[in-house]
Amino acid sequence: MGHREDLLEGAKKCLAEKGFVRTTARDIVSASGTNLASIGYHYGSKDALLTRAFIALMEEWGNGFQAGLEGSGGSLERFRALWGGVLDRYEESAPVWAASMEVALSGERMPELRTMLAASQAEGRRGLISMMTGTPEDELTERDVRTLGGFYQALLNGLMLQWIFDPESAATAEELTEGMRRAAGAAVAGGADGAAGGSAAAPDGSDG
Repeated sequence: MGHREDLLEGAKKCLAEKGFVRTTARDIVSASGTNLASIGYHYGSKDALLTRAFIALMEEWGNGFQAGLEGSGGSLERFRALWGGVLDRYEESAPVWAASMEVALSGERMPELRTMLAASQAEGRRGLISMMTGTPEDELTERDVRTLGGFYQALLNGLMLQWIFDPESAATAEELTEGMRRAAGAAVAGGADGAAGGSAAAPDGSDG
């Protein structure tokens, strides 16, 4: 590998071990076996490199269970498989999610990093829609990304926050799927399948 690839691998390692806030440029240099000048030459800044490393980690995370979704049936079955995959890989992805929470709660202390990560949100939403529905990313519209992608992103971020806070009380894949079925049923039936726990049909036409 060249210095560009070495830097990316080193930054990914540092993110997983130390997070955004505690990772220094020298940490990345040490982990990658490169030099400080290489960061500016290849990525422009440490924040830009860490942002690219974060995106790469998320792509690897998604690709890790993408194959398990092939042929997984109707929408609720695929929904359950997706969140099951997320939780199965929680241990390895938790440090990265904790790092992203650092940035979200940092206020204005890391403005460049926040701006870069915010700009990458659309890319993440496209990936989530593709995983959830099987639709190729290049077929998605901007409205798909902002509506459906925003919805899936909210679910993912909320679930990860539950697990970071207290894994024992966090929702399981089955519970999240049941919640999705009931919420969709309540919306369609005008509340008939709300908190009372009725038996409205699942969004894909099955019985859930």
